[in-house]
Amino acid sequence: MLEEKNDNLQEADGKLGIDTTDSIQENAIEETLGTEQATENSVSETEAEAAAEEITTEDDHQDALDAITNSNAEESEDETLKERHDIPMQDYDTFSLDALVDELKKLIQTDKVMSVKDHIEEIKKSFLLQYNHLIEEKKEEFNASKQDPNEEFEYHSPLKSKFDEYYNVFREKRNAHFKHLQTNLKANLENRLAIVEELKELINPQENIKDTLKHFNELRERWKNAGAIPKDKYNHVWNNYHFHVENFYDYLHLDREARDLDFKYNLEQKQKIITRVEELANETDINKAFRELQDLHRIWKEDIGPVSKEHRDVIWNKFSELTKKIHDKREVLFESQRANELQNLEVKKEIIGKIEVLGTEKVNSHSQWLVQIQKVEALRNDFFAAGKVPSDVNEETWAAFKTAVRNFNAFKNSFYKDIKKDQNDNLNKKMALVAKAKELQESTDFGSTTPIMKQIQEEWKQIGHVPKKYSDKIWKEFKDACNHYFDKLKEHKSEENQDEVVAFDNKKAYLDILRAYQLTGDHKTDLDAIKQHIEIWKGYGKVPFSRRHIEGKFNKILDALFEKLSLSKKESEMMRFSNRIDSLSDSNDTRKLDNEKIFIMRKIEEVQNEIFQLENNIQFFTNTKNAKKENSIVLEVRKNIAIHKESLDVWKDKLKQLRNLNQE
Repeated sequence: MLEEKNDNLQEADGKLGIDTTDSIQENAIEETLGTEQATENSVSETEAEAAAEEITTEDDHQDALDAITNSNAEESEDETLKERHDIPMQDYDTFSLDALVDELKKLIQTDKVMSVKDHIEEIKKSFLLQYNHLIEEKKEEFNASKQDPNEEFEYHSPLKSKFDEYYNVFREKRNAHFKHLQTNLKANLENRLAIVEELKELINPQENIKDTLKHFNELRERWKNAGAIPKDKYNHVWNNYHFHVENFYDYLHLDREARDLDFKYNLEQKQKIITRVEELANETDINKAFRELQDLHRIWKEDIGPVSKEHRDVIWNKFSELTKKIHDKREVLFESQRANELQNLEVKKEIIGKIEVLGTEKVNSHSQWLVQIQKVEALRNDFFAAGKVPSDVNEETWAAFKTAVRNFNAFKNSFYKDIKKDQNDNLNKKMALVAKAKELQESTDFGSTTPIMKQIQEEWKQIGHVPKKYSDKIWKEFKDACNHYFDKLKEHKSEENQDEVVAFDNKKAYLDILRAYQLTGDHKTDLDAIKQHIEIWKGYGKVPFSRRHIEGKFNKILDALFEKLSLSKKESEMMRFSNRIDSLSDSNDTRKLDNEKIFIMRKIEEVQNEIFQLENNIQFFTNTKNAKKENSIVLEVRKNIAIHKESLDVWKDKLKQLRNLNQE
């Protein structure tokens, strides 16, 4: 009968391991049963088959019962663990570093530290994965750009300091909680074991039944208030307790009416639980249903006493069958979640593949690399936002991601290592320009220095990038030197402006005098007078740039006077040219003088080519039979050759005058 009792306990509590060797239990059982023991020890083959079938059913349900029992054992040890289910477990892998720190700060503010333990550990794992990846990238960038081989890598993150600060608060709270909990668990375990021992002693037929019942109720009340015990002792202690409670009901000579009423009440309570579990089996929120099922198992086991033997197996089998149904639905949910994790895995694999491709695409400019870097950063964000993958491939997936990013960074760094030499060369070129600008910044020879300074600035623009650590410093030095010179030039021009205004006023007045001038008719006298007017005009000096049009008016008056003079064409042309060149020289406009020189050289080349062509044509006509008599065409060609040679002499004299000006 004792073995049969153990089978019943296994159905009721889902666990074996009941203490069946206690002599007090056996004596009490023998006193109660008498001769019935021999009958029960002889088990028929039919009963054995039924027992085997029963064990098979129990095995089918065991996984579901174990899931409930283990969770209840853990939460029984620490009541605060129950509340962790009220806080949704989020996919922290999709959080940014800032968001993870904010979430950690919020969670550590709870007093019940163990209710957030799992959440904080998930946050820690996600934070360290991302942060360590960031450190690796920063270190690779440092190694690629460092100038001093003895320089050590250092990276300080205020965000990491905050995370460590908050996590240390959690750890201190957790340690204090564990210390207090362990002390209580040990004391509570000793108290419950003592209650079980007292419960054994109740099986004593010599005691008054009323006193025994009173003592039994006191023990039950003490048991309810005894507090949590270590989870590894939970099942063994609870099963022993229930075994002796059922022993008390089944084998002592109690008041049958009181016992039957108690059995009836317990049966009603357990039937209510079964009704509720039937409702939970249709609940759409599977996790919520499973949580309540845990609570109902706890109530069934801890708060409600036994039922009569005739109902014990039936009602327990019904309860365990419904438990398995909910457990199976939960497993289907887990399978769905695992399917999502597999989808996330495929997404992450695709992202890793794209990063691997970017790690082989060769680009040849900084701007193109910036685009590549932005692409990898976007893929990196997509990777973290993709969600969880199956735990058995999580490390492998993370390692593949890190390798892909590391290979991309190495490929990128090889490019920047190649251009580092160019940047150092550019640095040397710009330092030379800085030295030259500083050398000229105090110059007062503005006419010759200004074009040089402008040329220096153009050269600076053409030089490429320099190492970033020197860029701001060298640019400031160059800019300061240039600004210093051009500020002085501006001051100098402001001083000259007043003289230019006076020169304009004088020239404006002199135009009226020149317009009124009349030639005398004597060639030499008139030519000397015109030359004198030109010298007076030059003597007034430069006019403001915006009023340079007055020079054109002066030249028109001169052209009219030259036309009235009986000057040769060459003399007239050269006088006009001399006056024009003198104006350009006074303005210090070397660019226009250079352009004028280039123009004259081209004209000389054009005229020479024309003369060469015409002379070739003459050769054609003079070799004919009628060469003795030159026709009108030949005469016209010879006339054109003479005109071109005269023009060539004028252009050559102009070029000579320009070259003499440069030598001066």
